[in-house]
Amino acid sequence: MTKQRILVADDDPGIRRTLQIGLTQAGYEVIEARDGAEAMRLWRDQGADLVISDIYMPDKDGLEVIRELRGESPTTPVIAMTDGGRSKNLDPLRHSAIFGAARTIAKPFTLEAMLAIVKQVLAG
Repeated sequence: MTKQRILVADDDPGIRRTLQIGLTQAGYEVIEARDGAEAMRLWRDQGADLVISDIYMPDKDGLEVIRELRGESPTTPVIAMTDGGRSKNLDPLRHSAIFGAARTIAKPFTLEAMLAIVKQVLAG
């Protein structure tokens, strides 16, 4: 049986590494991207069953990634994550859901919380 592939996009190497280790130990194949532009290149080249994307990244933010994925592959689920940027007029996690994210999670989160969301999203 082929492992499900997860693309993790975050400009924070610590977050990418933590998710890479945890998701790999949980039995997933993981590919990493440093920003949204690299995430879309990797997704187009290698594909993924799930994309986990930070909202605030250089060279293409997470909302742009979600929008592009929805246009090219409406069935590829996205989990959006962020640690900030919330103001009284803008809630990036709510906006990511409006753009089409399957689920959202605020940083900091536990690896267990992320794994539970990943399992739910991939189960459909």
